[in-house]
Amino acid sequence: MITHPHVKLNFGLSVLRRREDGYHDLETLFVPYHGLSDTLEIVTGEDWSETAASLFVRYASSEVAQAITPDGAVMVTIVRRGGVDWDPLKDLTVRAYALLSADYRLPPVKIYLEKNAPVGAGLGGGSSDAAYALRMLSDLGGLGLSDAALCAYAARLGSDCAFFVYDAPMLGKGRGEILTPFDLDLSAYEIRLVVPEGISVSTAEAYRGIVPRERVPGLGDCSLQEALARPVNEWRGVLVNDFETTVFAAHPELAALKQQLYDQGATYAAMSGSGSVLFGLFAKKQPL
Repeated sequence: MITHPHVKLNFGLSVLRRREDGYHDLETLFVPYHGLSDTLEIVTGEDWSETAASLFVRYASSEVAQAITPDGAVMVTIVRRGGVDWDPLKDLTVRAYALLSADYRLPPVKIYLEKNAPVGAGLGGGSSDAAYALRMLSDLGGLGLSDAALCAYAARLGSDCAFFVYDAPMLGKGRGEILTPFDLDLSAYEIRLVVPEGISVSTAEAYRGIVPRERVPGLGDCSLQEALARPVNEWRGVLVNDFETTVFAAHPELAALKQQLYDQGATYAAMSGSGSVLFGLFAKKQPL
């Protein structure tokens, strides 16, 4: 079974308040972006992989990471240009298997993951891989889990993981796991991504120095939904990502890239999630 987990963009991201559990209450609009995706294959232990041979041909040995869980239930192979700098057994796809296998009987599997989405870029690539893995494992194991059940498991793997169970814009609240469908028509615009080379922003770095909106008088006067209700050409300066304050201070080159998008004619530009990828909305040329 082969899928292509896509990434997401955040249209506005408000850090509302710090919670007693150490997390923050957020408000954001998650929007799927299919222009960038990983390749994920999961097969049962005795089945042949359709992607493995190609992966080993196209990637150097230093760009391939493999591991087997101590119980032998999961063999995971991850490939990535520049190398895999995390423990494959801690990858969210492997954690998805462990989460489901604690409640259901799953067959041994082999996981092959080709990472194309950048890491530490605010695109949720790892969360997407996990959500897709949950659905694939449900299908392979004949579990028949509903979207609601998959979302409950996904929320335990990551704050934005539940969003990827769906393929539609979702208003996210709480840690990002409380989702409500949102009607968004961007047919008149094209989305262009800027993926900075050599800049990876961790969530911890993005939160460092962040000041929740409840502590800044007047900052929360325009809610996210009020901003989104405006025409796209009025979003600039109104629909904001609160993480830009701390991330741009640490990486001023990202602020410059955002300005470049506006200089190139973007109607709206922003950083996605906790960074470092930026995106711009450009009005499509109307046919004569």
